[in-house]
Amino acid sequence: MKPRITVITLGVDNLKKSLEFYRDGLGLPTEGIVGEEFEHGAVAFFDLQGGLKLALWNRRDLAHEAKVQAGNEPSPTEFTIGHNVGSKEEVDQVMGQAEKAGAVITDPAHDTFWGGYSGHFQDPDGHLWEVVWNPAWEE
Repeated sequence: MKPRITVITLGVDNLKKSLEFYRDGLGLPTEGIVGEEFEHGAVAFFDLQGGLKLALWNRRDLAHEAKVQAGNEPSPTEFTIGHNVGSKEEVDQVMGQAEKAGAVITDPAHDTFWGGYSGHFQDPDGHLWEVVWNPAWEE
């Protein structure tokens, strides 16, 4: 298998509220909700770097599409989305922007044991994000 991940899809409880968080709060570019004319089809796409897309889709519609049972309690520890930035100051700026947009700060930005600087927040649906500066990585 060649590593060709092109879309990361997050199941959300309220598509409009999540769209507002990512578009208006975090400033991610999007054309808004598309596919509303199809049953189970409403989705919002956000353009990320290098052609990667972030998609938001109602949990119940995602469960329908994948033919799986929707869980009652999503766990934020199933995965994290890492957002690497170029400086400690940028970590603080992104964490502040996320909090202002309505994110829950679970782990305020701090120096890490491995020499970097990071913090964690949860979006309105509980998805866990890490904002991190790693001095060994280029932005």
